[in-house]
Amino acid sequence: MKVAIIHYWLVGMRGGEKVVEALCDIYPQADIFTHVYVPEMVSEKIRSHRVIPTFINALPRAARMYKSYLPLMPLALEQLDLRGYDLVISSESGPAKGVVPPPEALHVCYCHTPMRYIWNMYGDYRAGAGPLTRMLMPPLAHYLRMWDVSTAARVDSFVANSQTVARRVRRYYGADSTVIHPPVDTGAFSIADSKELGDFYLMAGELVSYKRPDLAVRAFNDMNLNLVVIGGGEMLDELRRLAGPTVKVMGSQPFEVLRQHYARCRALIFPGEEDFGMVPVEAMASGRPVVAFGRGGATETVVEGLSGVFFPEQSVEAISAAVRSLGAMQLDPTKIAAHAAGFGRAQFAEKMRSHIESLMSRRAQAH
Repeated sequence: MKVAIIHYWLVGMRGGEKVVEALCDIYPQADIFTHVYVPEMVSEKIRSHRVIPTFINALPRAARMYKSYLPLMPLALEQLDLRGYDLVISSESGPAKGVVPPPEALHVCYCHTPMRYIWNMYGDYRAGAGPLTRMLMPPLAHYLRMWDVSTAARVDSFVANSQTVARRVRRYYGADSTVIHPPVDTGAFSIADSKELGDFYLMAGELVSYKRPDLAVRAFNDMNLNLVVIGGGEMLDELRRLAGPTVKVMGSQPFEVLRQHYARCRALIFPGEEDFGMVPVEAMASGRPVVAFGRGGATETVVEGLSGVFFPEQSVEAISAAVRSLGAMQLDPTKIAAHAAGFGRAQFAEKMRSHIESLMSRRAQAH
């Protein structure tokens, strides 16, 4: 079976790229198509496949300014030649699903989220843009929305990474979807001995405004409790200026450093609303509880009273109250890690393979 995987851009190894890796495990023969490809920024597993970039890759400074070329990406996708492929899997949160699949091929879209900058977070992105971008965004977003909705008809089956995203797929595309949570390498994490636990809380992940890392820093400044922040992003310098004496902003760190902090922290602080959120699952795989905003993907992975607590609004006061309530609980690290194991790579591979095989079988019978 000839398989094509379409991914928006390959410029780093975040959640979407981990899904591409898992798809490569299921379909080792697959070719990968993408807008921009920076080989040294992705894993050896992805590099071992044939990777075909669109013409966006050849445009000036595409490796860093790829998002500036968003208006050209619909055209670039439609130039891809997918003749001869039996299965097309698009990995969507930037433009990816808008390819033109062969009539006889099955097109499955694994949707991390419909493009947030034109749909659910359009207002946030526009508010944070410069004057020229803010002026250009309304007509550009209007055009992209029409294209995005029309290309949903090119998909045979949507797979959403969470119930949260499934609701967006229904709202924006008018389509049903099957929920299969993304693969988390839960086996890469381990529970620390109780004697090795630190006296700090942890916040990890990309430091961008919609994840609200500033709220966690302010809360721990107020509570005078130790918080370690691991991650890079546009808010790194701002958070370093905001951090009080009990908050340590470490920036991006190697995986082993992150792994050790997961295992030794008192709890993970997760103040943003995510589509799914792999970071809470990684913390739970280390046996540590999560203090999370009670919306989005975290509500599908964190179980109140078993693996953490939720706070009802994104505010300093709500985070502080949730941290205090967690302190009064006795949670079992072994049970937390066992719960997290349900979101592992093996479960993802089994569910995706089964879903696609079922679709292929029905398609064969219909023909």
